[in-house]
Amino acid sequence: MRSFRLQLILSLVVCVTVVSLASTYFEVLAHKHILRLELERRASSFGEVLQPSFEQALATAQGSEQSPSYYTPLFGRHDGAVAVALYDAQGKLLAASGPASVLYAIHPGPIQSTLKRGTNSAQFSHTGSFDWLEEAVPLHVNGNIAGALVVMQDANAIRAENAMVWRHTFWRIAVSVVLIVGITALMVSWFLMRPAKQLAERLRRLRLGHAGADERTHGREMSLFTPLAREMETITESLIEARAAAATEARLRDAGESLWTAERLTAHVRQRGGTGKDVGRIFAVSNREPYMHVRQGKETVCVVPPSGLVTAIEPVLRACDGVWVASGSGSEDRATVDEFDRLRVPPDDPRYTLRRVWLTPEEESHYYDGFANEGLWPLCHIAHTRPIFRAADWEAYQEVNRKFADALLHEMEGSEAPFVFVQDYHFALLPRMIKNARPDARVAIFWHIPWPNPEAFGICPWQADLIDGLLGADLIGFHIPLHCNNFLDTVDRVLESRTDREHMTARRGGHVTTVRAYPISVAFDGSNSDRVTASPTLDELLRPLGTQAERVILGVDRMDYTKGIVERLMAFERLLEEHPWHRERVTMVQIAAPSRTRIPSYIELTHQVESRVAEINSRFGTQNWKPVVLMARQCSHEEVSQWYRVADLCLVTSLHDGMNLVAKEYIAARGDEDGVLILSKFTGAAVELRDALIVNPYDIDGVAEAMHRGLEMEHMERRQRMVRMRRHVMEHNVYRWAASVLGDLRELHIENAEPASGLKHEPIVVRVRDEPRRKSA
Repeated sequence: MRSFRLQLILSLVVCVTVVSLASTYFEVLAHKHILRLELERRASSFGEVLQPSFEQALATAQGSEQSPSYYTPLFGRHDGAVAVALYDAQGKLLAASGPASVLYAIHPGPIQSTLKRGTNSAQFSHTGSFDWLEEAVPLHVNGNIAGALVVMQDANAIRAENAMVWRHTFWRIAVSVVLIVGITALMVSWFLMRPAKQLAERLRRLRLGHAGADERTHGREMSLFTPLAREMETITESLIEARAAAATEARLRDAGESLWTAERLTAHVRQRGGTGKDVGRIFAVSNREPYMHVRQGKETVCVVPPSGLVTAIEPVLRACDGVWVASGSGSEDRATVDEFDRLRVPPDDPRYTLRRVWLTPEEESHYYDGFANEGLWPLCHIAHTRPIFRAADWEAYQEVNRKFADALLHEMEGSEAPFVFVQDYHFALLPRMIKNARPDARVAIFWHIPWPNPEAFGICPWQADLIDGLLGADLIGFHIPLHCNNFLDTVDRVLESRTDREHMTARRGGHVTTVRAYPISVAFDGSNSDRVTASPTLDELLRPLGTQAERVILGVDRMDYTKGIVERLMAFERLLEEHPWHRERVTMVQIAAPSRTRIPSYIELTHQVESRVAEINSRFGTQNWKPVVLMARQCSHEEVSQWYRVADLCLVTSLHDGMNLVAKEYIAARGDEDGVLILSKFTGAAVELRDALIVNPYDIDGVAEAMHRGLEMEHMERRQRMVRMRRHVMEHNVYRWAASVLGDLRELHIENAEPASGLKHEPIVVRVRDEPRRKSA
């Protein structure tokens, strides 16, 4: 580094000197030119003063030879010149006045030029240490050139002026070099050397395994090197996580166990096939895309929507260069795809293909808001909200499924025995469409929401079509066994098929569908367990919200009627009534991200929640304490994680839910192994997390007492419960979930699977059955 600094200083000295000398050189030339012009002007003026008398003398002496003494009186005093000389028309010297040495050095060039052209002519000359200007002025007699008058001016002053400029330049260069080098050295030391030393120190600490939570803060200080700092930040986090994951893996290996990580999932997929573009390629289908492009100011940026699904599926697609088919929803999505509506993702390290499908506003309204979220969503969630079924919504649902099927089949052309992984209730018809066109494809669908009992599902006018579409899949996944049993019961009730409860299969039309439970989880592999993360304190989080409290009860949900937010608020109100010593000590923070804001039932729910919060705050609030803080906005993952880390209690009191990953996110965030989880028994998570306080969300008094118990629970009991739940979530994380689903799909025996190499598909036409009933709906 010292050598670099010396080289930099020497380079600066040379560069500044060269630039200063070049600048001075041109400055001297300009100054010299001005001085010469001024001297020429004075010489010309002096010559013009003498010109009339010499012209008269030449006219008088014309035709006769005169001695030099004849002209001597004409010279008079010539203080304005060093010497004056008179020449005839042939360039012969007639008379002169001045030092002999100067007169002897007169150059004939200006004289001949003046006699020839009849105009003034000037020339600078020097001999030894003497510089002069020679100015020749023409003399006319009767309109003809009769001779020339030469005026010689001393030009030594110009040389002296130039020398003075160079002397001043020397000192100016010296001062400039010192100042510039000094200032540059300070700037380099502060803005370059200091961040470089920080980077080196961070790498050293990483190498020694001493990197801590202050690494991200150090990255912010290197504003001059923001891109490099960001890359270093990414490398730092990756190395820390890799080191922690390796340590956790080693601990589990000592216990004879194995931990699933993103890296292990990637290796698992590569080792067991699905690595090529022609055989066993993996295709994922979801309504939400993993990457979307939006406009921010004048720039187009790529953002990752919050989704556990992306965390689970992306390592698989990266490993095998797969294809993800999803709805394009970003404002700039169309501008970022090629002519086939494709682009490679992730943007910074392209590993797989994203194929976007475009939906019209009408399709989005009827398919997504209508049939999916006003029909299937309340139908599958027993939350006492009446499902709404419209014929127009059903037609749009079919059309969108057909669009996705066409796009998927187009992407699958040329792929032999592909794997298709369909996500959620938006695409119940898609498995049958794909299987009919590509019998060789292995098709799985995961149903992320509950499946109700046959009587409840029978409300849907098109239940037979939905179930037949699902049975096109080779594998159907649900969160818990109850949902699997409900589905097979519904198949028995609705369709002519043969179900096998021992093997959990359904056979229809010669095709066998396997139904299994795969509890989904979060991306928690223990790599962050031992990291000390700089996080705001409870006071720092509450202060901007205008309240103070010693403890916090946290709820994190979408604004959805299935989440039991209103019932949760009622239970907290009962807690303050029955246990008044919690007042002004405990605040409930409810994060409720807006959801499906165009659907009337969700709009009504928002009003109910806001009204209940205002009522509780009005009843119990004081000047410095708000009982309830409602954050009805979309919060970032990091912001939610900060609340997870300070919450004494986390309320997951859904009225009905498939899994509810908030419960597992809270557990994963508690690196301090503290905190209490209160969990609804109507969530899938309640089947796994038995150390939570399990409640009935409809029992307002029971939930209130669970809150009181959690607030009063001894630290040792809290820690023991949290340690057991964290271990379970770590061992059953989302990577294990993805590996289980795809592994089982790979092992299934597929009947009537005909090779489809080079097969071109025709656009899918879905025949709508039971037409009279559909129209009457």
